[in-house]
Amino acid sequence: MVETLLKWDSQLFLFLNGLHSPFWDPVMIFASGKLTWLPLYLLLIYFIARKYSWKTIWWLIAIAVVVVVTDQVSVGLFKNVFHRLRPCHTPELQSLIHLVGKCGGKYGFVSSHAANTFGVAVFLSLLFRNRWSTYGLLFWAAFVSYSRIYLGVHFPGDVICGAILGAGIGISIWLPTNYFINRKKSV
Repeated sequence: MVETLLKWDSQLFLFLNGLHSPFWDPVMIFASGKLTWLPLYLLLIYFIARKYSWKTIWWLIAIAVVVVVTDQVSVGLFKNVFHRLRPCHTPELQSLIHLVGKCGGKYGFVSSHAANTFGVAVFLSLLFRNRWSTYGLLFWAAFVSYSRIYLGVHFPGDVICGAILGAGIGISIWLPTNYFINRKKSV
């Protein structure tokens, strides 16, 4: 069963990775960049501060915790345990993939980009409680995650499992944070 899933994952990867063009190569490199989304982050901080005033610092600390936990769990409990090679390090795929940029570390299950972006997107969706911001945040997370497949550094399964992991961590950190920040003071 696992071998069948891995085969399907490789086939889906080759299909999705094969949908490349000279126009999209730099766009996807840009989407995966570490500082690319800094203006978006600043805009989100502005909206948090506007809505939550003095509580903003606590929400920002919680978001930082989401990023640290998703990053550490995706590497420590997944990549370093499962040792699934990235597509660009998989010998039988190396001649078939469209690799854009650098391959990255040896192992790719689960995608830290997917875990981080979906963790933050789900956390912020719960915080903002607005349909359009939720759609926008989930689209952003999906776009960044897909860029990892396009670039040739993650299988679809790496991205899907990373997204599920990130969403779960985002919810798990939002629940107690929301409780403690919004609890009523007893008299």
